[in-house]
Amino acid sequence: MENSLLVWLVGLLVALVGAPLLPGIINKVKAFFAGRRGPSVFQLYYDIFRLCHKASVYSKTTTWVFRLASVVVCATTICAMLLLPFAGCASPLFFTGDLILFLYLMGTGRFFTVLAALDTGSSFEGMGASRECQFAVLAEGALLAAFGALILLTKHLSLYGILNQMDMRFWSLDGTALLLVAAGFFVVILTECCRVPIDDPDTHLELTMIHEAMILDNSGVDLALIHYAASLKMWCLLLMEILLVCPRIPGSPWFALVGEVLCVLVGAVFVGVVESVIARFRFVKVPQIISAAMGASLLAIVLLSLFQK
Repeated sequence: MENSLLVWLVGLLVALVGAPLLPGIINKVKAFFAGRRGPSVFQLYYDIFRLCHKASVYSKTTTWVFRLASVVVCATTICAMLLLPFAGCASPLFFTGDLILFLYLMGTGRFFTVLAALDTGSSFEGMGASRECQFAVLAEGALLAAFGALILLTKHLSLYGILNQMDMRFWSLDGTALLLVAAGFFVVILTECCRVPIDDPDTHLELTMIHEAMILDNSGVDLALIHYAASLKMWCLLLMEILLVCPRIPGSPWFALVGEVLCVLVGAVFVGVVESVIARFRFVKVPQIISAAMGASLLAIVLLSLFQK
């Protein structure tokens, strides 16, 4: 028990420290495809360090909501990560139904981001908040449908249960349904993390931005917290996808932890490849692709209901 707790704590520490690597890896892969050298994979660390040494500037229009939002976003993301298993070791905070708390924590962070954008009184940030809410409704539906399929498959109602039970037996018996869930969950990752083809985190055109439009007024430590929370969310969701796709292999939890970390980094490389070969969708097409992700998970539920013994 003590060894499992130690492994889980080390996994959590690696995630908290290593999360800013993921955007750097993605940008490095995109630069490789474009024939450029690109920024360092540690660029986000430099940016966060620089922003933490700058003062935050607040508009006279904003209230305490704007000042609180970045802290809430970072805190809720860390709390959501505390519910995840690492290397097959359950979180000491896990309980039956904690996946609902996970969804609420993610939703709370988004809610405060939208409130902060509206609190600025900026038309551009309000436009970004409107788009975020529109796409978030579909993304949360797709995520909930994916959880529903995994609950039906594993007969568990906790994140530890549905993510730690994946082995070759499930893939051999219900591989088609799992493949649909994995594909739909990957679209959710691209949506939640504001990546191409859903959104473009590198754009500077206000009319084409979603997440970046909502944080135009943030600066200093507030902006550093938002960037750090975004990288944590990416690590969290990529880890869930890895636990879903890669069957659990019995063995040392320390070996499993190293494998998980490497797989998350490889997942970031895959996201970079996807961003390099696919252009950003038009906004009218984004709801269609997210709805297709939700449809894939719902189809998986139908297949599991019909053919599962």
